[in-house]
Amino acid sequence: MDLGSYKELFAEIKKYVTLQVDYTKYTVTEKMVVLLSATATALILGALGFGVLFYLSIALADYLAEVLNCQWGAHAIVAGIYALLLMLVVIMRKQIIVDPIARFLSKLFLKPNE
Repeated sequence: MDLGSYKELFAEIKKYVTLQVDYTKYTVTEKMVVLLSATATALILGALGFGVLFYLSIALADYLAEVLNCQWGAHAIVAGIYALLLMLVVIMRKQIIVDPIARFLSKLFLKPNE
């Protein structure tokens, strides 16, 4: 092989590596956009859900206060409901928090590229 062939081969290798780097940048950017948009959606839905849950809790406490004729008892019942929900989330955190997040991230980052 002469010197011109080596230069041509080197130029092709350089072009290939540049294309692979660009492809990797685009792939990482795409996956980050999906991840960040999912995070933003979860935060917005969580904030809206918290607001709804807050007002429903107040409504339930007011209703129970009328039925029981005891304001602090009604609030204690609502607090007990939240304590039970908290215990369920802590007990089942792997099934309802860790596993879905791990599945989402593994599908996002480990799936073969189309």
